[in-house]
Amino acid sequence: MKVLAAMSGGVDSAVAAARAVEAGHDVVGVHLALSRMPGTLRTGSRGCCTIEDSRDAWRACDILGIPYYVWDFSERFKEDVVDDFVAEYAAGRTPNPCMRCNERIKFAALLEKALALGFDAVCTGHYAKVITDADGNPELHRAADWAKDQSYVLGVLTHEQLKHSMFPLAETPSKAEVRAEAERRGLSVANKPDSHDICFIPDGDTRGWLEERIDMTEGDIVDSSGEKIGTHPGANAFTVGQRKGLKLGRPADDGKPRFVLEIRPKENKVVVGPEKLLNIDQMRGIKISWAGLPIPEIEARTQFDCMVQVRAHGDPVAARGWMEDVASDEADGGVREELVVRLNEPMRGVAPGQSMVIYQGTRVLGQATIDSARSLEWDPAAVS
Repeated sequence: MKVLAAMSGGVDSAVAAARAVEAGHDVVGVHLALSRMPGTLRTGSRGCCTIEDSRDAWRACDILGIPYYVWDFSERFKEDVVDDFVAEYAAGRTPNPCMRCNERIKFAALLEKALALGFDAVCTGHYAKVITDADGNPELHRAADWAKDQSYVLGVLTHEQLKHSMFPLAETPSKAEVRAEAERRGLSVANKPDSHDICFIPDGDTRGWLEERIDMTEGDIVDSSGEKIGTHPGANAFTVGQRKGLKLGRPADDGKPRFVLEIRPKENKVVVGPEKLLNIDQMRGIKISWAGLPIPEIEARTQFDCMVQVRAHGDPVAARGWMEDVASDEADGGVREELVVRLNEPMRGVAPGQSMVIYQGTRVLGQATIDSARSLEWDPAAVS
């Protein structure tokens, strides 16, 4: 099989490519250049896809004896990931840029080009597995090592993309084993630290970076009943769950701290309230995609048991899910599909814009972008 190995410059992608070569595939390595100004991406252990990562990827391919190329996806990355990140924050949502990068760059754009060039599959160093069912349809499942499992950030992959996805690290029991294997193979990235944080914010100051790109206008801070209790320098500077920096003019009646419950950019309001209202009971998701074929309950519009996860390394929570057709607030007055998830127990720290990934057992059913998340003890309509 002709395989394109996506080489990030890290140890996982290097070992994944090595295993694909060892399995007898015809492998070509490619590194994605995501910025034409390397200084705008994080470097060292905190970044990915930088110049130094490109060199590490080249060295790995040289050791493996496979061709190596660098593909410039910087324009697509800016439009589909960076600009989307800014737009989502401007709309009062909290996006996950790694999800968008996997969805639109590392699989949509990369796989599209790979297939056009005659490759059969794209190989990456993600910790997840693809299992084929009795009818030959691919399913996305958690990796053997749940501590390193990355199925959450791959929840955006579609049925067709899964058909051409290869994850050689799926059954690896630990990251330590991957590093030891890299050492045995003579790969210089064996002990390279993992990348983390947002790669396109060099100093890690997300708030400061956003303030340079989003107009901030003073507005009202209101409580959960809609009463004005303070002012803010710009609604987009706040995040759901935030407690510090509110600078409210008066304490709550019970003397307890108040937290950001909701951000309303159209009204330029920040809604605050007691901590208990951060316990989310229900979420509604839009921009839904299914990882493989949808389960029968989706087509039948019936409820189903599931587990829902809202962070890459968050704990999944038991829930009931169902699909609903909801009147759209768009100008055409149409109808949109929403995925509704009712949690069996409350979840903290959920904000619109995050991705909720739905599981049954180890299988990823699909994902949706959270459009609203609320405590059933509070009706946001109370804030006028």
